[in-house]
Amino acid sequence: MKRIILIDDHPIMRRGLAVLIRAEKGLDVCGEAGSAREGLEVIEKLKPDLAVIDLTLPDKNGLELVKDVRAAFPATQCVVLSMHDEAMYGERALRAGARGYVMKEAAADHLVTAIHKILGGGLYVSEALNARMLEQMTGTPRSKASGMDALTDREMEILELIGKGVATKNIATQLSISARTVEAHRAHIKEKLGITDGAALVRHAVQWVEGRAKV
Repeated sequence: MKRIILIDDHPIMRRGLAVLIRAEKGLDVCGEAGSAREGLEVIEKLKPDLAVIDLTLPDKNGLELVKDVRAAFPATQCVVLSMHDEAMYGERALRAGARGYVMKEAAADHLVTAIHKILGGGLYVSEALNARMLEQMTGTPRSKASGMDALTDREMEILELIGKGVATKNIATQLSISARTVEAHRAHIKEKLGITDGAALVRHAVQWVEGRAKV
């Protein structure tokens, strides 16, 4: 029996996923968590075979949690389950150490398949993302990233917090970095997005967060 934990801050979503997974022979949900901190504690205690991780958690970006899990518990595989655009986050999730990326809207049809594939030693992404990744490997050289694609995972995380109205000091506290480092990241974000002032950055961040929430 393969043991799985669910890390998502929505109890109803966790309940639905647990029913879906437990209906599959050979799979069981042995634990749940509503935050990154709780997730790491549950993984340390239960040593699951796989963790299903949401991208948006109350205390840490899911990509950072994937990195933490892979560093501290290499025997636990990770699959990211998110409502956010695969084109934006799929490759980032794999680079962070996840073995798969599934959109929440496709969970009923694809999550169990993804889990089996990952536990069998494979990777799982949609056909569209797989084709895009193959093109990058075998086709013409990829042009230099620009705009949102050029942002690092940390910069994306900070942009999201800015869009949620979190002040620089509080971002620093939440991410365990200095306020000066946050300001440096803000400057890099503005440069990459072609934004010239702080107010415009806040507007862009708010619009981006609101747009993602509607997905």
